[in-house]
Amino acid sequence: MILNTRLSLTAALAAGLALSALSACVLADGIPPARTTAKLSLAGPKGSATPWVTASRKPNDSGVKLQYRLGGAPQAGKPTVVVLQFDGVTDPAGASVALTVDAGLTLSGSASLSLPPGQRSDASVTVVSQGEGLAYLNVFITQGGRTSAISIPIQTGAAAPAMKANGEIKSLPGGDNIISLPAK
Repeated sequence: MILNTRLSLTAALAAGLALSALSACVLADGIPPARTTAKLSLAGPKGSATPWVTASRKPNDSGVKLQYRLGGAPQAGKPTVVVLQFDGVTDPAGASVALTVDAGLTLSGSASLSLPPGQRSDASVTVVSQGEGLAYLNVFITQGGRTSAISIPIQTGAAAPAMKANGEIKSLPGGDNIISLPAK
């Protein structure tokens, strides 16, 4: 009888510790990891938009939170709407946003935005992929002299990005993997 009580007490303690560890999941820099939330567009047909993605943040960034989603699966030569949602503008002067695209993407519309203080702001931008592959919509948010740089991946087609062959994956003693490249 004593053995069963100790065993169930140990199991309950282990389960409690596991749950508390899951709820305290935070990166080494003290900021929780980016999470994907399941808010879908209510305007279009069910499942027509991708889920909201919260962009990861760094401790010394602009302080503005960015969430984004794509209006559908990107296709070569066809426009894709990217919905941006900004929150956390605290500077009385507001914040500014500059948008750029990588080679292989074209940005339609304005490449800069102004965000008013104290309210959530939404913006939609349209990008067109020139071909299949991975390219990025780059979002630079400036508030109070600090800047955040966020790259939104635009994956067109099924072609997965390939790593260059002249790199070698090595394991560190702590278990992390790095890619070793030759100096040029």
